[in-house]
Amino acid sequence: MSEKLVTVARFDDDMKADLARQLLEDEGIKAFVMGQNVGNVYSGVAGVVDIELQTPESQAKEAREILEASEQESRELGEDEEFDQDEDLEGEPEPDQDEQE
Repeated sequence: MSEKLVTVARFDDDMKADLARQLLEDEGIKAFVMGQNVGNVYSGVAGVVDIELQTPESQAKEAREILEASEQESRELGEDEEFDQDEDLEGEPEPDQDEQE
C-alpha cells in the first residue's frame, strides 16, 4: 500500500516549486509537484494557480525543515550580497583626475 502524500509547501510559480522539489530530492526525500499545469488550463483566471509540493507523510517534517533552512539561507545570502556589493562600490578607487587631463 502506498503512503499518503501531504503538502509541505505551496507556490504560485512552477519554477520555484520545481527548484524546491529538486532540493528535497537532492536530500533523499521523494517529492512531487501537483498543479503545475493548472495555469495552462486556467490562464485567464487570476488566483487559480495553486501549486503544491508534496512528500510522503513520513518525510514531511524533514522536508519542511529543509525548505525553511533553505529559505532562511537565501534571505541571509541576499542581505550579504547587497552589503558586499555596496562595500565593493565604496572601495573602488576613483579615476585619477591627473590621468584624464
